[in-house]
Amino acid sequence: MRPFLASLVVLFVLGANTIAQDRAAGVQLAFARAQHLSHGINASEWFAQRGNYPAEFTNEYIDSGDIALMAKLGFDHVRLSIDAAPLEAAFRGYRQNDDFLQRLDKAVDMILGGGLAVLIDLHPSDNYKQQLRNGNDSVDQLVTLWRELAAHYADRDPERVFFEIMNEPEVNDSYRWAGIQERVAAAIREEAPKHTIIATGCTWSDVWDLLALQPLADGNVIYNFHFYEPHEFTHQGATWSVPYWSYTHNIPYPATETSMQELLKEAPDPVNRYELENYWLNHWDAHHIRSLIDEAAQWARDNHVPLICDEFGAFRDHTDPDSRMNWLHDVRTALEADGIGWAMWDYSGGFGVVRKQPGKTAQVDDAVVKALGLVKKQ
Repeated sequence: MRPFLASLVVLFVLGANTIAQDRAAGVQLAFARAQHLSHGINASEWFAQRGNYPAEFTNEYIDSGDIALMAKLGFDHVRLSIDAAPLEAAFRGYRQNDDFLQRLDKAVDMILGGGLAVLIDLHPSDNYKQQLRNGNDSVDQLVTLWRELAAHYADRDPERVFFEIMNEPEVNDSYRWAGIQERVAAAIREEAPKHTIIATGCTWSDVWDLLALQPLADGNVIYNFHFYEPHEFTHQGATWSVPYWSYTHNIPYPATETSMQELLKEAPDPVNRYELENYWLNHWDAHHIRSLIDEAAQWARDNHVPLICDEFGAFRDHTDPDSRMNWLHDVRTALEADGIGWAMWDYSGGFGVVRKQPGKTAQVDDAVVKALGLVKKQ
């Protein structure tokens, strides 16, 4: 081999080894930091999911007393959902005297000051995600937003501040989402080289979305999935998804044929009744749930990456309390058996661990705390 070509080969091998070593170091760091994300809670509807976030609302919806309560209940991190639209407006200065970003900073620092880690979760509207599915300009817009967001929080403690690329992307094309996520991760890494990124699968971040995901080139990444199976139980009474779920109430978990006979009559037509009947025919119980979560855990082991579940929960308004506690317990124990950190959905919303009116003291649901295996601090 000619000396020049030999030198190129040596440089290529050295470069490849350096990249591999850098990725291995990043993976090791991500595993270490995942230990900060063992028992979390979602701060939903605070800076996301509403479309309008005036100061008089955000200053009271969750306050310093709530953060102290989260820590006292035994949570170690907060997943802070942030709507993309007002965030972009704040960075662009579109609204005069808009202090959205300043109030967001206050929330982040309040969480950190309470001794908790924080996931900065970009949680855009359905319209934002629809544009992401259909146009490349929207991808450029997302990359720019994350550059600004990562740079803004790059000076916060990288041991306790995590950047979650997007909540439930709803990009049905897994290849398209893989390319988008790779671009966003690279942009974050350029602006915040020390921080750990949270990545997810396409569509709804379900287990099967995770299983189709190819890990990123960046090693300092924790992977995430959501768990709401079976939706017939966890979303009974919900009005925002499958229409017939709004008719169903007090579906038991685990279910038996005897307990389901009258409840099947709540389904408004034969097709919906067939789907609801399959809920109990599929024998949803602790073993069924553990088997699905085991699949996610095996994917993480096969790919040598850390894994968390940063959403799971059951809508409480029309759910039998004992059944809800059974389900929360079974999901939580399955996650912990596989060494997967978790964050319950949510703090004070429809799936909550507390009930609270803005500006008032939160009332803790002790049964939920027990189902989550949390130990209150004195």
